Amino acid sequence: MRKTTAVFAAFALLVGLTACSASNTVAGCSPSVNSGDASSAVKAPGKIGTAPKVTLPTPLYAKTTQKSTVIIGHGAAITAGQPVVIDITILNGRTGAELQKTAYRSGGGSLITAGKSDFPAVSRALECAQIGSRIVVAASAKDGHGGKADATNGIRANDSFIYVIDVERAFLAKANGARQSIDDSLPAVVTTANGTPGITFPTTTPPKSFVEKVLKKGTGAKVESNHYIVVQYTGASWTGKHAVFESTWKLGQASVLQPGAATVSAGLTRGLVGQRVGSQVLLSLPASIAAASDGSGTAPAGETVLYVVDILGIAQ
Repeated sequence: MRKTTAVFAAFALLVGLTACSASNTVAGCSPSVNSGDASSAVKAPGKIGTAPKVTLPTPLYAKTTQKSTVIIGHGAAITAGQPVVIDITILNGRTGAELQKTAYRSGGGSLITAGKSDFPAVSRALECAQIGSRIVVAASAKDGHGGKADATNGIRANDSFIYVIDVERAFLAKANGARQSIDDSLPAVVTTANGTPGITFPTTTPPKSFVEKVLKKGTGAKVESNHYIVVQYTGASWTGKHAVFESTWKLGQASVLQPGAATVSAGLTRGLVGQRVGSQVLLSLPASIAAASDGSGTAPAGETVLYVVDILGIAQ
Protein backbone atom coordinates (compact mmCIF):
# COMPACT_ATOMS: atom_id res chain seq x y z
CA MET A 1 0.00 0.00 0.00
CA ARG A 2 1.23 3.47 -0.80
CA LYS A 3 1.49 5.71 2.24
CA THR A 4 1.45 9.41 2.91
CA THR A 5 4.05 10.93 5.20
CA ALA A 6 1.46 13.15 6.89
CA VAL A 7 -0.46 10.09 8.04
CA PHE A 8 2.18 7.62 9.02
CA ALA A 9 5.48 9.34 9.82
CA ALA A 10 4.84 9.59 13.56
CA PHE A 11 4.70 5.83 14.13
CA ALA A 12 7.71 3.73 15.09
CA LEU A 13 6.59 0.30 13.90
CA LEU A 14 7.82 -2.61 15.97
CA VAL A 15 8.08 -4.75 12.85
CA GLY A 16 10.43 -7.25 14.42
CA LEU A 17 7.93 -8.15 17.17
CA THR A 18 5.74 -10.63 16.71
CA ALA A 19 -23.74 3.28 19.20
CA CYS A 20 -23.14 5.07 22.46
CA SER A 21 -19.68 5.48 23.81
CA ALA A 22 -18.34 4.67 27.23
CA SER A 23 -17.17 7.47 29.47
CA ASN A 24 -13.73 8.99 28.90
CA THR A 25 -13.54 9.98 32.57
CA VAL A 26 -10.85 8.32 34.68
CA ALA A 27 -10.57 9.26 38.33
CA GLY A 28 -7.75 11.74 38.88
CA CYS A 29 -7.04 12.25 35.16
CA SER A 30 -8.14 15.19 33.01
CA PRO A 31 -8.06 14.35 29.28
CA SER A 32 -7.14 17.03 26.77
CA VAL A 33 -9.37 15.41 24.12
CA ASN A 34 -13.03 14.72 24.90
CA SER A 35 -15.97 12.97 23.29
CA GLY A 36 -18.08 14.56 20.57
CA ASP A 37 -20.77 13.76 18.02
CA ALA A 38 -18.29 12.62 15.37
CA SER A 39 -16.30 10.22 17.54
CA SER A 40 -19.49 8.86 19.12
CA ALA A 41 -20.90 8.01 15.67
CA VAL A 42 -18.18 5.45 14.89
CA LYS A 43 -18.79 1.76 15.68
CA ALA A 44 -15.81 -0.54 16.15
CA PRO A 45 -16.81 -3.91 17.62
CA GLY A 46 -14.41 -6.79 18.24
CA LYS A 47 -11.87 -7.93 20.79
CA ILE A 48 -8.87 -5.84 21.83
CA GLY A 49 -5.87 -6.84 19.72
CA THR A 50 -7.96 -7.95 16.74
CA ALA A 51 -8.83 -5.82 13.71
CA PRO A 52 -12.19 -4.09 14.28
CA LYS A 53 -15.04 -4.00 11.79
CA VAL A 54 -15.44 -0.25 11.63
CA THR A 55 -18.65 1.41 10.46
CA LEU A 56 -19.35 5.14 10.33
CA PRO A 57 -21.80 7.49 8.66
CA THR A 58 -20.19 9.25 5.71
CA PRO A 59 -19.18 11.91 5.16
CA LEU A 60 -17.99 12.38 8.74
CA TYR A 61 -16.15 15.57 9.69
CA ALA A 62 -14.77 16.85 12.97
CA LYS A 63 -13.90 20.53 13.31
CA THR A 64 -11.99 19.76 16.50
CA THR A 65 -10.42 16.45 17.49
CA GLN A 66 -12.67 14.19 19.56
CA LYS A 67 -12.23 10.91 21.41
CA SER A 68 -14.71 8.28 22.57
CA THR A 69 -14.05 5.04 24.43
CA VAL A 70 -15.83 2.04 22.94
CA ILE A 71 -14.23 -0.66 25.11
CA ILE A 72 -13.21 0.23 28.65
CA GLY A 73 -9.90 -1.17 29.80
CA HIS A 74 -9.00 -2.06 33.37
CA GLY A 75 -5.34 -1.04 33.34
CA ALA A 76 -3.69 2.14 34.51
CA ALA A 77 -4.50 5.46 32.86
CA ILE A 78 -1.88 6.75 30.42
CA THR A 79 -0.09 9.96 31.39
CA ALA A 80 1.76 12.45 29.19
CA GLY A 81 5.23 11.25 28.23
CA GLN A 82 4.50 7.54 28.43
CA PRO A 83 5.41 5.47 25.36
CA VAL A 84 2.45 3.28 24.44
CA VAL A 85 2.13 0.21 22.21
CA ILE A 86 -1.04 0.38 20.15
CA ASP A 87 -2.75 -1.36 17.28
CA ILE A 88 -4.52 1.09 15.02
CA THR A 89 -6.87 1.28 12.06
CA ILE A 90 -6.97 4.58 10.14
CA LEU A 91 -9.87 5.61 7.91
CA ASN A 92 -10.90 8.64 5.87
CA GLY A 93 -13.95 10.13 7.55
CA ARG A 94 -15.31 11.54 4.30
CA THR A 95 -15.34 8.25 2.39
CA GLY A 96 -15.03 5.60 5.10
CA ALA A 97 -12.10 4.09 3.17
CA GLU A 98 -9.41 2.34 5.19
CA LEU A 99 -6.03 4.03 4.79
CA GLN A 100 -3.88 1.70 6.84
CA LYS A 101 -3.86 -0.60 9.83
CA THR A 102 -1.27 -2.41 11.90
CA ALA A 103 -0.91 -6.17 11.63
CA TYR A 104 -2.73 -6.94 14.90
CA ARG A 105 -0.16 -9.59 15.80
CA SER A 106 0.63 -10.66 19.34
CA GLY A 107 3.66 -8.74 20.58
CA GLY A 108 3.53 -6.27 17.69
CA GLY A 109 1.94 -2.89 17.19
CA SER A 110 3.18 0.67 16.93
CA LEU A 111 4.93 2.78 19.53
CA ILE A 112 3.80 6.35 20.13
CA THR A 113 4.37 8.67 23.07
CA ALA A 114 1.35 10.23 24.76
CA GLY A 115 1.14 13.99 25.08
CA LYS A 116 2.42 16.80 22.88
CA SER A 117 3.95 15.71 19.58
CA ASP A 118 3.87 16.37 15.85
CA PHE A 119 1.03 13.82 15.68
CA PRO A 120 -1.48 15.29 18.16
CA ALA A 121 -4.56 13.43 16.96
CA VAL A 122 -3.27 10.20 18.49
CA SER A 123 -0.66 11.28 21.04
CA ARG A 124 -2.98 13.71 22.85
CA ALA A 125 -5.93 11.34 22.66
CA LEU A 126 -3.93 8.68 24.48
CA GLU A 127 -3.76 10.79 27.63
CA CYS A 128 -6.06 9.30 30.31
CA ALA A 129 -6.90 6.27 28.14
CA GLN A 130 -6.67 3.06 30.17
CA ILE A 131 -4.53 0.11 29.14
CA GLY A 132 -6.82 -2.49 27.57
CA SER A 133 -9.16 0.13 26.08
CA ARG A 134 -10.30 0.68 22.53
CA ILE A 135 -10.77 4.33 21.69
CA VAL A 136 -12.09 6.10 18.60
CA VAL A 137 -10.54 9.40 17.59
CA ALA A 138 -12.21 11.67 15.06
CA ALA A 139 -9.41 14.06 14.10
CA SER A 140 -9.68 17.46 12.55
CA ALA A 141 -7.92 17.89 9.23
CA LYS A 142 -5.20 19.93 10.93
CA ASP A 143 -4.50 17.34 13.64
CA GLY A 144 -4.86 14.36 11.32
CA HIS A 145 -2.75 15.34 8.32
CA GLY A 146 -1.81 18.98 8.69
CA GLY A 147 -4.67 20.01 6.42
CA LYS A 148 -2.72 18.86 3.36
CA ALA A 149 -4.32 17.12 0.42
CA ASP A 150 -2.87 13.86 -0.90
CA ALA A 151 -4.42 12.95 -4.23
CA THR A 152 -2.52 9.64 -4.43
CA ASN A 153 -4.36 8.37 -1.36
CA GLY A 154 -7.64 10.14 -2.07
CA ILE A 155 -7.25 12.65 0.77
CA ARG A 156 -8.69 16.15 0.50
CA ALA A 157 -7.40 19.09 2.51
CA ASN A 158 -10.48 19.24 4.77
CA ASP A 159 -10.91 15.47 5.33
CA SER A 160 -11.14 14.23 8.89
CA PHE A 161 -9.31 11.06 9.83
CA ILE A 162 -10.80 8.36 12.02
CA TYR A 163 -8.45 6.35 14.24
CA VAL A 164 -9.55 3.21 16.04
CA ILE A 165 -6.88 2.54 18.65
CA ASP A 166 -6.31 -0.47 20.88
CA VAL A 167 -4.23 0.59 23.90
CA GLU A 168 -2.20 -2.50 24.69
CA ARG A 169 0.89 -1.70 26.77
CA ALA A 170 2.66 1.29 28.26
CA PHE A 171 6.13 2.02 29.59
CA LEU A 172 7.76 4.46 31.98
CA ALA A 173 7.67 8.13 30.97
CA LYS A 174 11.22 8.67 32.32
CA ALA A 175 13.86 6.86 34.33
CA ASN A 176 12.67 6.38 37.91
CA GLY A 177 15.70 4.75 39.53
CA ALA A 178 17.61 5.97 42.57
CA ARG A 179 20.03 8.79 41.80
CA GLN A 180 23.73 7.88 41.92
CA SER A 181 26.80 10.08 42.46
CA ILE A 182 29.37 10.49 39.65
CA ASP A 183 32.88 11.83 39.21
CA ASP A 184 33.27 15.60 38.65
CA SER A 185 35.39 14.85 35.60
CA LEU A 186 32.28 13.65 33.77
CA PRO A 187 29.49 15.85 32.37
CA ALA A 188 26.78 16.90 34.85
CA VAL A 189 23.22 15.94 33.94
CA VAL A 190 20.16 17.73 35.31
CA THR A 191 16.67 16.76 34.18
CA THR A 192 13.50 18.80 33.84
CA ALA A 193 10.22 17.70 35.40
CA ASN A 194 9.31 15.62 32.34
CA GLY A 195 12.73 13.92 32.24
CA THR A 196 14.49 15.90 29.51
CA PRO A 197 18.22 15.99 30.35
CA GLY A 198 20.42 19.07 30.28
CA ILE A 199 24.13 18.37 29.93
CA THR A 200 26.98 20.54 31.24
CA PHE A 201 30.42 19.50 30.00
CA PRO A 202 33.49 19.88 32.21
CA THR A 203 36.69 21.55 31.01
CA THR A 204 38.60 18.28 31.36
CA THR A 205 39.90 16.33 28.38
CA PRO A 206 37.38 13.77 27.08
CA PRO A 207 38.22 10.18 28.04
CA LYS A 208 39.96 8.16 25.36
CA SER A 209 38.27 4.90 26.28
CA PHE A 210 34.69 3.74 26.82
CA VAL A 211 33.01 5.12 29.97
CA GLU A 212 29.73 3.94 31.47
CA LYS A 213 28.11 5.54 34.52
CA VAL A 214 24.67 4.85 35.97
CA LEU A 215 23.04 8.16 36.90
CA LYS A 216 19.80 6.60 38.14
CA LYS A 217 19.74 2.94 39.12
CA GLY A 218 16.54 1.15 38.15
CA THR A 219 15.21 -2.10 39.56
CA GLY A 220 13.29 -3.41 36.56
CA ALA A 221 14.05 -6.22 34.12
CA LYS A 222 17.63 -6.62 32.86
CA VAL A 223 18.42 -5.68 29.27
CA GLU A 224 19.86 -8.51 27.18
CA SER A 225 21.42 -8.46 23.74
CA ASN A 226 18.79 -8.39 20.98
CA HIS A 227 16.03 -7.24 23.33
CA TYR A 228 13.84 -4.52 21.88
CA ILE A 229 14.12 -1.78 24.48
CA VAL A 230 12.08 1.40 24.74
CA VAL A 231 14.27 4.42 25.43
CA GLN A 232 14.51 8.18 25.51
CA TYR A 233 17.98 9.53 24.83
CA THR A 234 20.10 12.54 24.01
CA GLY A 235 23.34 12.34 22.04
CA ALA A 236 25.89 15.16 22.12
CA SER A 237 29.38 15.73 20.74
CA TRP A 238 32.13 15.96 23.34
CA THR A 239 35.15 16.68 21.15
CA GLY A 240 33.14 19.02 18.92
CA LYS A 241 31.22 22.05 20.16
CA HIS A 242 29.15 20.09 22.66
CA ALA A 243 26.24 20.27 20.26
CA VAL A 244 23.29 17.90 20.63
CA PHE A 245 23.09 15.88 17.42
CA GLU A 246 20.10 13.73 18.32
CA SER A 247 17.38 13.79 20.98
CA THR A 248 14.17 11.77 21.23
CA TRP A 249 13.06 14.23 23.90
CA LYS A 250 13.13 17.06 21.37
CA LEU A 251 11.07 15.01 18.92
CA GLY A 252 8.53 14.13 21.60
CA GLN A 253 8.67 10.44 20.72
CA ALA A 254 10.43 7.59 22.50
CA SER A 255 12.43 5.16 20.39
CA VAL A 256 13.06 1.42 20.17
CA LEU A 257 16.63 0.12 20.11
CA GLN A 258 17.88 -3.43 19.68
CA PRO A 259 21.32 -3.79 21.31
CA GLY A 260 23.48 -6.02 19.16
CA ALA A 261 21.78 -5.05 15.90
CA ALA A 262 23.77 -3.45 13.07
CA THR A 263 21.76 -0.25 13.48
CA VAL A 264 23.02 0.20 17.08
CA SER A 265 26.65 1.13 17.68
CA ALA A 266 28.99 -1.21 19.52
CA GLY A 267 29.36 1.42 22.23
CA LEU A 268 25.63 1.72 22.85
CA THR A 269 25.24 -2.05 22.90
CA ARG A 270 28.07 -2.39 25.41
CA GLY A 271 26.62 0.30 27.64
CA LEU A 272 23.00 -0.87 27.60
CA VAL A 273 23.24 -4.65 27.89
CA GLY A 274 23.02 -5.62 31.55
CA GLN A 275 21.32 -2.40 32.64
CA ARG A 276 17.90 -2.48 34.26
CA VAL A 277 14.63 -0.84 33.28
CA GLY A 278 14.19 2.43 35.15
CA SER A 279 17.88 3.33 34.85
CA GLN A 280 19.42 6.45 33.36
CA VAL A 281 22.87 5.77 31.93
CA LEU A 282 25.64 8.14 30.82
CA LEU A 283 27.89 6.72 28.10
CA SER A 284 31.04 8.30 26.67
CA LEU A 285 31.98 6.60 23.42
CA PRO A 286 35.24 7.06 21.52
CA ALA A 287 34.84 7.42 17.77
CA SER A 288 35.87 3.80 17.15
CA ILE A 289 32.66 2.46 18.78
CA ALA A 290 30.30 5.43 18.41
CA ALA A 291 28.91 4.73 14.94
CA ALA A 292 26.55 1.94 13.83
CA SER A 293 28.19 -0.73 11.70
CA ASP A 294 25.63 -0.37 8.92
CA GLY A 295 26.36 3.34 8.53
CA SER A 296 23.04 4.49 9.97
CA GLY A 297 22.65 6.92 12.85
CA THR A 298 23.60 10.54 13.33
CA ALA A 299 26.70 10.41 15.55
CA PRO A 300 29.34 12.75 14.08
CA ALA A 301 32.20 10.83 12.49
CA GLY A 302 35.58 10.88 14.19
CA GLU A 303 34.37 12.41 17.45
CA THR A 304 33.96 11.25 21.04
CA VAL A 305 30.24 11.35 21.76
CA LEU A 306 28.13 11.32 24.89
CA TYR A 307 24.75 9.65 25.35
CA VAL A 308 22.30 10.01 28.22
CA VAL A 309 19.82 7.14 27.94
CA ASP A 310 16.63 6.51 29.94
CA ILE A 311 15.66 2.81 29.79
CA LEU A 312 11.86 2.80 29.93
CA GLY A 313 10.93 -0.80 29.19
CA ILE A 314 11.50 -3.98 27.22
CA ALA A 315 9.10 -4.31 24.31
CA GLN A 316 9.82 -7.93 23.51
